[in-house]
Amino acid sequence: MSILEIEGLTYSYVKKEEPVINDFSLSMEKGEIIGILGQSGSGKSTLLRLISGLEMPLKGTIKVSGTTVVNDHVYLHPEERGVGMVFQDYALFPHMTVKNNILFGLSRMPRSQRKQRVDEMLELVQLEGFENRYPHELSGGQQQRVALARALAPKPSLLLMDEPFSNLDADLRETIREELGVILNNADMTCIMVTHDRNDVEAICNRSVVLSSKNTMDNAYRYSLQT
Repeated sequence: MSILEIEGLTYSYVKKEEPVINDFSLSMEKGEIIGILGQSGSGKSTLLRLISGLEMPLKGTIKVSGTTVVNDHVYLHPEERGVGMVFQDYALFPHMTVKNNILFGLSRMPRSQRKQRVDEMLELVQLEGFENRYPHELSGGQQQRVALARALAPKPSLLLMDEPFSNLDADLRETIREELGVILNNADMTCIMVTHDRNDVEAICNRSVVLSSKNTMDNAYRYSLQT
């Protein structure tokens, strides 16, 4: 089953300027983890914002789980797309505990089910016993896992991660990569991860897409990886 289908996606920061993303197409199956590689300015993070609904394309179609979320005639708001997102800086609420950060994404879930879901997420990301701590009391790796738990809690069809390792010390990156891969596989999550580091992709992803500095897709399958 195709979880994500993108066809002819084009985007420019200013309409009359050269597109930063030009005629981009991609299809993803359930459970796939794809890495988006490219240098600064190649449109990696912008692609995630277009999929999530935080930006509007000039043209093109995006479907999530068979539902058109944007085209020339349709636009679904971010909360209607079934897409979770982990931002580069994690975007945790500093005044909320770990538990309440995770609960924030569950407003549409029946109240009777929320505690169970929080407990499931804490177990998944191995943070049982940390539910009453605040973000400043956590390490960078723990903060990342809280952000991941919050994004996964509403059971999205697709997870987007923007440079998930950029805020971690170099000696932690390898360990956290392994942990993230296990969490995503245990959750059977379909995921797009943006990064500039090929090692991130090789450690976690099934295949990769390279965005060139000329803002075009550079042979999406040239760096296809084994599972």
